[in-house]
Amino acid sequence: MHKLHKWPSEYDSLPKWEKAFVIAAVQVKQKADEEAAKEAKKAGRKGKRKR
Repeated sequence: MHKLHKWPSEYDSLPKWEKAFVIAAVQVKQKADEEAAKEAKKAGRKGKRKR
């Protein structure tokens, strides 16, 4: 909730459909972050050589 700049009490006061939207948005963001981290790790390995 901190990354969304919302307090838990604000989230609790949202209607059901808005809570569902927030949860879906967080899931999409989390998946995008995981994919970006995976790509960064892959790119980091590409430049290194074993000796």
